[in-house]
Amino acid sequence: MPEGRRLIAVCGHEATYGRGVRDLVGPEVTVVANGRELFRAVQEARRRGEECCAVPMTFGRDPELVADAARTLRAVPTADRSGILLARPLGTVQHLVGWLRAAAGRVPETSALLITAPSGGPFEDAELYRVAHLVRTHTGRRLVEVAFTGGDPDPAEGAGRCRLLGASRVALLPAAFVPGEVPEVAGVRIEQAGPPLSPTALGRVLAERAADALRRWRDHGDNGIVTGLGAADNHGHHHTHPPGEGHDHHHSHEHGSGHEHEHEHEHEHEHEHRQPYPDQHTHPHVHGAGRAIRSTA
Repeated sequence: MPEGRRLIAVCGHEATYGRGVRDLVGPEVTVVANGRELFRAVQEARRRGEECCAVPMTFGRDPELVADAARTLRAVPTADRSGILLARPLGTVQHLVGWLRAAAGRVPETSALLITAPSGGPFEDAELYRVAHLVRTHTGRRLVEVAFTGGDPDPAEGAGRCRLLGASRVALLPAAFVPGEVPEVAGVRIEQAGPPLSPTALGRVLAERAADALRRWRDHGDNGIVTGLGAADNHGHHHTHPPGEGHDHHHSHEHGSGHEHEHEHEHEHEHEHRQPYPDQHTHPHVHGAGRAIRSTA
């Protein structure tokens, strides 16, 4: 980040609310959980005269983290908000699939793949099954299973399922910032494949997200907050409204000058919300699942 601007990593369940990231980044990055920790970090930076760029630390499974971070930043007093940027999330589901495919390429082809992650909500956990399906499709691996740290099934149960399906070796592929513990399961050899991003790669992606946010501000006067507010609009399920049952939308427009205005309108429709980030798929279906997915950040 340029001198005088503080980079803030905003963490949710994928980063164990900061515990999974603090040892992976340098002192130039402030690691916080979303909500009060983010709010306090921004206020402290602004008191020091620093501008801020917040990066939501999600691999694409937690769009609510992005929307919550945007709401927290919007609550900062207007006088301080002029120096605050919200970057795009660290990764999308497409990035995660690419990173997991790369990790799968580093383990023996005879190993079953067990993709693990901290448990979130039902939709976040369901998304990991979609990720696993895409990894299986694009790697040609016969066995790709899912397990959740602190959830159901847990890694021991997931490895046991792999054994019941005929695997004698299981490679854990964490879809998280820090690998979990390797379980002990009789009759199967379990090994850790490492996190999807090394500390060096993580630092590089963080820098890229921050640089992109700064360019967007300088070129378009867009601080990312309004876009972030809509990050979870299509999260969870495809929805329709029966005739006569429209719903209200609340829109907020913020301009580079710090001016913000809002309006509401009501309409009846059957639709799927537009994603605020064009490189993020909607949840009901997968476009081009048979094509290769790029793994670049």
